[in-house]
Amino acid sequence: MTAKFIVRGGNRLSGTVAIGGAKNSALPIVTAAALAAEGESILDNVPDNSDIQHLCAILEALGCQVERVAETTLRIRADRLENHVAPYHIARRLRGSTYVMGLLLARLGRGEVACPGGCEIGARPVDFHLKGFKALGAEVVVEHGAMVSQSVNLRGGRFYVDRASVGTTVNMIITASLTPGVTILENAACEPEIVDLANFINAMGGRVRGAGTNTVRIEGVDRLRGARHEVIPDRIEAGTYMVMTAAAGGEVRIENVIPEHLGTVIAKLIEAGQEVVEQGDSIVVRSRPIRSVDVETQVYPGFPTDLQSPWVALMGLADGIAVVQETIFENRFGFTNELIRMGANIKVDRNTGIVRGVERYTGAPVEAKDIRGGAALVTAALAAEGVTEIGGVRYIDRGYTRMEEKLTALGADIKRVTVEEGP
Repeated sequence: MTAKFIVRGGNRLSGTVAIGGAKNSALPIVTAAALAAEGESILDNVPDNSDIQHLCAILEALGCQVERVAETTLRIRADRLENHVAPYHIARRLRGSTYVMGLLLARLGRGEVACPGGCEIGARPVDFHLKGFKALGAEVVVEHGAMVSQSVNLRGGRFYVDRASVGTTVNMIITASLTPGVTILENAACEPEIVDLANFINAMGGRVRGAGTNTVRIEGVDRLRGARHEVIPDRIEAGTYMVMTAAAGGEVRIENVIPEHLGTVIAKLIEAGQEVVEQGDSIVVRSRPIRSVDVETQVYPGFPTDLQSPWVALMGLADGIAVVQETIFENRFGFTNELIRMGANIKVDRNTGIVRGVERYTGAPVEAKDIRGGAALVTAALAAEGVTEIGGVRYIDRGYTRMEEKLTALGADIKRVTVEEGP
């Protein structure tokens, strides 16, 4: 069985939506909780999306105790982490499974983890991670679809992070936290999620300095202990509802956010003619006629690649022509074929999308192929004339918790229906 969204467009959005914990913080933080050989970690504001569920299943298979004690709270105890082989059928479905390899090398000195899957948005090779492990003294090879390392002699080292990769920066911090000596990461990613991970590891007794800058220093410690930590709000989820409001029309208050994490998105929405007001830990978006605005995705604090797809859907309704350049992932524009089925006028040339605004979208059967592309299709469907059926909801569920319920509370006409999968 699989799920679809049935969306009848045309309803303006109104009300308040609460943003959950950041998926891109929660994945590394839940993994890092298993670095603790003593005590338990209590993690608050953890989203209950399918990526987190898969990661928890992997940790349990490795010997950890993982319990969701409240809607957004996990209790994790890892003193019995003994198994060095992650279940292949689960790990291959999760992009964050690379973090599990770093965890196993740090805790057990060996590991076997399936090469990750995830969304079809371009090459996200494990090469960067393997180079990082090697810099710390771990020889990790890819065999039969899995990353494998049987014997390591970890030691601190200096490593240049190619392309300021967030995933590689995360993995190096996780691995180096229990690695003897000092590890220096140059050209490290600066995203807020990196800072969040470092704060948690430091609360566990780790020694991570410089997170949020291009140079991160990790002094390995002998042991880490469990700690309590609250995951930061999800800036990508917040940005998605901001863009949806602008596309569908209306006025929405987005609560439980850190506006500083959304500076570029706020600036672009204002440039696009929208009214955006920061009010403490909330942002109010009031829709106005949409103006075309060019965007180029960049590492933080630039415009997030994870919001490029919803932005294209918004620009498809703008007055004028927008040029959207993708600099992070080469296949981010795969979703545009589905938007074109809804009436969008988009031309893609390699990593550049030329979006000529149209008067309206019309409902059509479409298929999500990745998390953010799926969010773009929902964005378009909310504004479309007629009914849109969106397949591939499992991708959307990887990054958004109960999206249809949150949108329904804002006045959208959206339903989740279960259908049988074809042969």
